[in-house]
Amino acid sequence: MPHAYVVGAGLFGLTCARELAERLGFRVTVIEKRNHIGGNCWSEFDDETGIECHKYGTHIFHTSNERVWNFVSRFTDWNSYQHHVLTKHKGRTYQLPINLDTINRFYNEDLAPAAAKEFLEARAQKDREPDNFEDKAISLIGPELYGAFIRGYTLKQWQRDPRELPASLLNRIPLRFDYNSRYFSDKWEGLPLEGYGNLFAKMTENMDVITGLNWKEAKKDLEPGSLVIYTGPIDEYFDYRLGRLDWRSVGFEVERHPVPDFQGTSVMNYADVEVPYTRIHEFRHLHPERKYGDSTIIYKEYSRTTGQDDERFYPVPTARNKQLYSQYQELAAQEDAVYFGGRLGTYAYLDMDDAVEAALNLVDIIAKDLKRC
Repeated sequence: MPHAYVVGAGLFGLTCARELAERLGFRVTVIEKRNHIGGNCWSEFDDETGIECHKYGTHIFHTSNERVWNFVSRFTDWNSYQHHVLTKHKGRTYQLPINLDTINRFYNEDLAPAAAKEFLEARAQKDREPDNFEDKAISLIGPELYGAFIRGYTLKQWQRDPRELPASLLNRIPLRFDYNSRYFSDKWEGLPLEGYGNLFAKMTENMDVITGLNWKEAKKDLEPGSLVIYTGPIDEYFDYRLGRLDWRSVGFEVERHPVPDFQGTSVMNYADVEVPYTRIHEFRHLHPERKYGDSTIIYKEYSRTTGQDDERFYPVPTARNKQLYSQYQELAAQEDAVYFGGRLGTYAYLDMDDAVEAALNLVDIIAKDLKRC
């Protein structure tokens, strides 16, 4: 039986591991440097409150891809949670994404959809083709909404002037002219009924999983001729010989409160730059089907530059990083029987369903490669 090593036990890596074992008949060993599997999607129960917390911030699974949904649903049932996000600005609470309610509350108007479109169109500044994040946002929603809900949050998130960021980042911020307050619009959405930890445990059943082991140590003992799927940082794989790729990280300040509900929603953004954190997570709202006690736990999220021991969350989309990643891709193409993937391996921000889809597609490619051998 051929042996495959999957380096990194995030959702991408675990999907690859399961598919390699079941579909292609590999004996699979998963190697993970952290003390848990599941990557940034990992969740665990807080001892004091009994509430399931997402260790690296709120993760909602959502997709319109039937192949992806069918795959993950093999390992779990789902609750009916639908994500709604609110944002604070100057002491008032508004809906996100920006929708008809946000527009009317902010401007103290009562506009119908068509009138709201005309209203914003009159405020949008389109005197030239936008080539950065700030100009693109103002061309869509005008300077007032941008200044209230986008600029301060973006400054905190990226720690750089939004005019230095690419316009493409705005693709993740939808705009609606109705009262739909759902954050996502995919066909399927929810959280694993028994938690992410249970989902990942089922994905790795009958599989060798080694945690607390980094790649540099693990590769010394690889079985010769084995296939490797590497999902760690691509620059780290090559010992940073061309330089380091930049990442943003996040940190959390954990608080417990003797009240059954702290903020009334799972995620509250803080748009004003004077507030040091970007958002507050309150995880009890993610599982309305559960009965928790009379206390709650919150995570205040702070964005920061990646330090030596920080987890990498968001690739920084500058020209320098794009060029550097392309150079690492060229090195990766020369590696024999090593496939690079996942958020860290491809220097890309991936939603959870994107990670599963990319993993399924990669195993499709591996299957074709094996047939040609």
